[in-house]
Amino acid sequence: MPNMPRVTGEVAYLALIFGLLVVPRAIQRFLIPAPLTSFGLGLVAALFIPAFTHDPTLELLSTLGISSLFLVAGLEVDLHSLRKGLWVVLGHLLVRSCTLVLASWIGMRWLGVGQQVAVLLALALLTPSTGFILESLSRLGLTGDERFWVTVKAIGGEILALLVLFGVLQSGSIGQLVEASGELLAMIVLLPLLFWLLGRWVMPYAPESGFSMLVMVGLIAAYLTKQLGVYYLVGAFLAGFTARLLRERIPELAPAENLRAVRLFAGFFIPFYFFHGGMSVPGGALVWQSLLLGAAVTAVVLPLRIASVWLQRRVISREDNPTALKVATALTPTLIFTLVLATILHDQFGIPDSWYGALLVYAALNTILPSLLIAKPFDLDVAGDTEAAAGAAGNGSRPGPPAGVQAPPA
Repeated sequence: MPNMPRVTGEVAYLALIFGLLVVPRAIQRFLIPAPLTSFGLGLVAALFIPAFTHDPTLELLSTLGISSLFLVAGLEVDLHSLRKGLWVVLGHLLVRSCTLVLASWIGMRWLGVGQQVAVLLALALLTPSTGFILESLSRLGLTGDERFWVTVKAIGGEILALLVLFGVLQSGSIGQLVEASGELLAMIVLLPLLFWLLGRWVMPYAPESGFSMLVMVGLIAAYLTKQLGVYYLVGAFLAGFTARLLRERIPELAPAENLRAVRLFAGFFIPFYFFHGGMSVPGGALVWQSLLLGAAVTAVVLPLRIASVWLQRRVISREDNPTALKVATALTPTLIFTLVLATILHDQFGIPDSWYGALLVYAALNTILPSLLIAKPFDLDVAGDTEAAAGAAGNGSRPGPPAGVQAPPA
């Protein structure tokens, strides 16, 4: 009898792991993205096991999921590929910046919110979730060139969003911004040194330790930026990006097998992030007002986002209508960024519960759209079976087309 609570807890965790790894993937046959199922399971669990919401083990698993996912996103960045499409990507980022400014102005003017809240709302509505998009590319039936442009635009947009996110969250005062910028700069300087020390004094004497070193540094960096008030994703992304830049000097750090291993690691833990996110939804967000407001925002914002990218592809790249539309549609999911920013807005800035719920509805609708329109269901298996999403980390090729497929000139 004394051991019964512990045994019961173990069984509960085993049931949770089984449910999150099996059920969402089984339901994908009905074109429902796995993260949405995990999130929905969290909502259901919150109704029947409310005490589980603040479980420290679940919070840790959730942190491992979001941190490892953005570590993968940083590892996916290929500067060679970005240079290949530099002018197209710069034009895309210019349009994205203008839409962010316009959306922020509308938020301040029509919603009567402050500048910080307005910009964060704009980011939540307009920023594609790069990690999620790259994970889904192999399931969307895109050609090599289409995957290339989706990849470089998603990565470019994510880098811009992370910079804006950092600036906004630290813009409370000039002193705070300067101090946080100095601390972030110190991290950027020290991360290569830390990787170099590990590559010099640890990895040569511990074969196949590159994966564990990479994950460890990613988690430390994520924790440090969380302490800066800019959430885990900035530090994890920086760690992955730094490791990618150093892979020629430290080959053991980020070869193709390590990138695949990190994807597998993220693929195991990211469902816990969505499940925990579902359990953390306040009861006031589950109202009809949230559903109606979220549907209205989707009906206005989503067509404008698709039309913006479609027009860029038609005018700049001279693509035909179907190709431009597929690229634009593949860039619509904002699930992870919207969920992260909705949490920040609710917890730090106190937005109404109905707004929080509306953002979740918007994220769910735009996330499921590509799986309905393009052809194939999403998969949260970040191990992937295509080099397009992998960024071809082992051979230095760009992250879009598979072997033998050339991307169009910029």
